[in-house]
Amino acid sequence: MKTYLVGGAVRDQLLDFPFHERDWVVVGATPEEMLAAGYQQVGKDFPVFLHPLTKEEYALARTERKQGRGYTGFAVHADPNVTLEEDLLRRDLTINAMALADDGAIIDPYGGQCDLAARRLRHVSPAFVEDPLRVLRVARFAARYAHLGFFVAPETIALMAEIVAAGELQTLSPERIWRETERGLSAASPEVYFDVLRECGAQAVLLPELDALFGVPQSPASHPEIDCGLHSMMVLQQAAELSHDSAVRYAALVHDLGKAQTPAADLPRHPGHEVRTLPLLEAVQQRLKVPNRHAQLAHLVAKWHTSLHGMAKQTPDNILAMLTELGVFRQGGLLAEFVLCCEADSRGRLGFEHQDYPQAAHIIDLSELCCNISAAALLANGVEGKAIGEALRHQRLAKIESFLNGLATG
Repeated sequence: MKTYLVGGAVRDQLLDFPFHERDWVVVGATPEEMLAAGYQQVGKDFPVFLHPLTKEEYALARTERKQGRGYTGFAVHADPNVTLEEDLLRRDLTINAMALADDGAIIDPYGGQCDLAARRLRHVSPAFVEDPLRVLRVARFAARYAHLGFFVAPETIALMAEIVAAGELQTLSPERIWRETERGLSAASPEVYFDVLRECGAQAVLLPELDALFGVPQSPASHPEIDCGLHSMMVLQQAAELSHDSAVRYAALVHDLGKAQTPAADLPRHPGHEVRTLPLLEAVQQRLKVPNRHAQLAHLVAKWHTSLHGMAKQTPDNILAMLTELGVFRQGGLLAEFVLCCEADSRGRLGFEHQDYPQAAHIIDLSELCCNISAAALLANGVEGKAIGEALRHQRLAKIESFLNGLATG
């Protein structure tokens, strides 16, 4: 019985990249021997055990054979005769198909170290096409390591496109799609995740609302990058620089989906795109089971981002409605996250990447002024019942009007 460190921990150790989990493969053992040694079995489809002390996962070496559609359609075979090389062969990428022995030796039968040096994400074998989840995993790895110079090998992109063309992506559950997508959003270069999906055709299947933005023009005066899809990628890139929050990054990504439905006669302008975006966001949320916080923030950003951009020209009523919907006057509001998304939108344009966004400070200052208007003070002055709400609204509108006048006069 021999144990080997495998997968991501070996890859990241060789890259000098931080990692937090370690996975092990056990060669030459039976489930009974693992249990006798104090390991706890947790795997149902194949034998996986938890170490009695570290609680790290130890899996018996295994092979897999495709016998149905989707990422669960595999027959798993694990016994003491399965070799380490056979176990590594079933893995997705060569950089994930390396093992580290107790003596420090690297077992690398499929060229993982060579691909690490070349910064190349390449499949291990033609069996790559048997698991559609690998399309999303490769895109996620590309987003995670893009800043180190990694790219997806053209031959691997071709296999990913083959998976898409075969309709295998439709076998993935919404939960698995969202899980990989959120991890892609949380990566160092999240825009790369969607670039890779688009390159192999997966984005048109999984996020057709986003894919439809590519090729749609915008006014060169305000959007020198012109293409709506490119703008969305640039906004996501800016959001990633401003925040690690995947909800902020998601909302920034999808805030302009309605521009794909702008009537041709209106192009390159997009009047009313905010309203057209909202049902598209609802469709994405239902299809991918997007978490409520992500969906709520995306709705707010889509609806109100242009109001914040043009804050100085808004009416007090419109500003108060925006602040109210953002939850400024209650616990759990999303003002800070909303402002980050709007700043990312403003900077996510060619040549505007480093431009100041004074609206961020303005709306935060204004919200604090409005929150300082106290219902307790009104009660102390004898205001009661429904009159309290009316008085609060009246005072807040007056405060907003005064603030906007101050912006207008400089």
